[in-house]
Amino acid sequence: MQLGDRSAPTPESTLPAVGSVLTPKPAKSGTAPPAESKPKPADAPAGRSIPFSMERLDDSLARARGNLLGLQVEDGHWRGELEADSVLESEYILLLHFLGRGGEERVQKMARRIRRLQLPDGGWAIYHGGPPEVSASVKAYFVLKLMGDDPDAPHMARARRTILELGGIEATNTYTKIYLAIFGQYSWEKCPAVPPEMVLLPGWFYFNLNEMSSWSRGIFVPLSIIWAFKPQSPVPDHAHIPELLGPDAVNLLPVEGGPWRRGWNLFFHHANEGLKLLERSRLRPLRRRALRAAEEWTRRRLVRSDGLGAIFPAIVNTVFAFRCLGYSSDDPAIQSQLEALEKLEVDLGDSLKIQPALSPVWDTAQAAGILAATGLEPEHPALQRAAEWLLAKEVRHSGDWQHKNGHEEVSGWYFEYANEFYPDCDDTAMVLTALARIRIADPELEERVEPARRRALRWLLSMQNPDGGWAAFDRGCDKELLKFIPFADHNAMLDPSWEDITGRVLETLHLEGFVPSDKPVARAIRFLDSRQCDDGTWYGRWGCNYIYGTWLVLCGLRRFGVDMRQERYQRAADWLRARQNADGGWGETLQSYEEPSLKGVGDSTAAQTAWALLGLFAAGDHVSDSVRQGLDFLLHMQLDDGSWDDEHWTGTGFPRVFYLKYHLYDDYFPLLALATYRQTVESES
Repeated sequence: MQLGDRSAPTPESTLPAVGSVLTPKPAKSGTAPPAESKPKPADAPAGRSIPFSMERLDDSLARARGNLLGLQVEDGHWRGELEADSVLESEYILLLHFLGRGGEERVQKMARRIRRLQLPDGGWAIYHGGPPEVSASVKAYFVLKLMGDDPDAPHMARARRTILELGGIEATNTYTKIYLAIFGQYSWEKCPAVPPEMVLLPGWFYFNLNEMSSWSRGIFVPLSIIWAFKPQSPVPDHAHIPELLGPDAVNLLPVEGGPWRRGWNLFFHHANEGLKLLERSRLRPLRRRALRAAEEWTRRRLVRSDGLGAIFPAIVNTVFAFRCLGYSSDDPAIQSQLEALEKLEVDLGDSLKIQPALSPVWDTAQAAGILAATGLEPEHPALQRAAEWLLAKEVRHSGDWQHKNGHEEVSGWYFEYANEFYPDCDDTAMVLTALARIRIADPELEERVEPARRRALRWLLSMQNPDGGWAAFDRGCDKELLKFIPFADHNAMLDPSWEDITGRVLETLHLEGFVPSDKPVARAIRFLDSRQCDDGTWYGRWGCNYIYGTWLVLCGLRRFGVDMRQERYQRAADWLRARQNADGGWGETLQSYEEPSLKGVGDSTAAQTAWALLGLFAAGDHVSDSVRQGLDFLLHMQLDDGSWDDEHWTGTGFPRVFYLKYHLYDDYFPLLALATYRQTVESES
């Protein structure tokens, strides 16, 4: 096995690529334009009367490439908007109120956005087109009362009715209850215990900090400081929400699951009550030490990062925590976090929305890799600038991943502009894929790129889990019992091996010269075969959902010569064809994470149609009616400027809890699908 060369990609090597999670492209940021001014599909007047032709396909490809190249920033990177739900605006408003800044104009602008996101039935969803969700709805309602909205106004009455139907405050998650407790709307005694002493637990202990997922650590360490201090921030009398207190009941046992699940759920419930009993009795001899350790842990991770973990919830919790510890509002540590939050703002004119993170490394690797794979000459100046920009983002400092990985050499790439503690396998694989496809023209840059590729490849291989798969940020983060901890109701306590990431890593290994007999490849293939569902699909953790996972796995397997004629893989292709919509496209609702009957069901989107087509191509299907109809859907839905405009969200943060819309997904994935088909036709002719 050796690193692949930098020759131009062959048609076979340009088949599928990349993928998941995350952000406003300039042309589509903000609110949607009025219907009469919104760009129309290029062939809208004639609709489907325009027959498919290679000339039409080539024109589409040229416009799509031109559009994507036009979105590149001068320094070489791409970054689209990363959109999330109203919870972010609600929590930002509460933080500013806590800091005595509730009168700022940005607060009014965020409140306007919250009102606009309200569903007709009165609640708030956590993704476009989704049902009302109780935690998001309670936070939005409380914030609007805080802003002075009349509780008897129609929109507030509808919201209140929906919230009570969903179970009221008692049905909300841990985060929501703790935030409400800060502002006197819920009892601290009833909040799940998040003791800071967990920071002191040694590595050999079954439950310790490093057994949590990286994002959970960043959220819970500062949250434990908040829980220990139990701050009280008064609100005006008119803002109180006792009307949202539904039935005061706690369901100790999961609705589903046998005695094993019920037993552990009951065990952790009693452990939680025991911790709170110790808290009330003030039997906490390690509290000062624990708080110092939690503070030190947090401060150490603020360097070389755009806020703690470079993600919204961890940054907000850090500000709350530092104020609890006595930091003044103008302390540099707090100011750095507030500046990081301001970078997440998207000004829409009369309203303001907040992004959960920024995704420049992800978008740049995707855009550059796809442009190089779809016919743009590998020495193109845009790709040279992208390679140099990506190279500057390589991790060169130690991080949390080392606690469970004995590999000493530091490398990898993260998702954001700066987040040195948290390189991840998905971004690292995607950057390596992009760099493998770009032919570096500058010898000096080439001398820097090659060692970085080798370092990152070694790091990526060291992150392979014992089961053969790859997780996002850590090795061996898969202790199922931790899911039963009461404060783990965000459904993201663990970071085990994921099918979609493993499929992407396989593609990277192929481009880096690996062969099927190499142990990392053989182990990964065995892992993916073991995780296939009965209907032929694979789960998609970081993109929605089975279309996403199935695409990436099929592409990764095809790279290593797996016989796609086998029944198990043709079953996956049959599933994709069976889920095609009448309009020729594919779609899958985020509700599929909760309702298995909705696998592969949803309104068509350009991104998911591209994923489905790439999956079919990998399975050997380039000529079926499904393929032709899918191609026609993409050509028909393309806008005059060469872009596409998906309304529905296709990104996943925490399944069932937090979802995303990557605003560039509907630009680069359709381009990849169309170009892959074009290259296949060329190779066959």
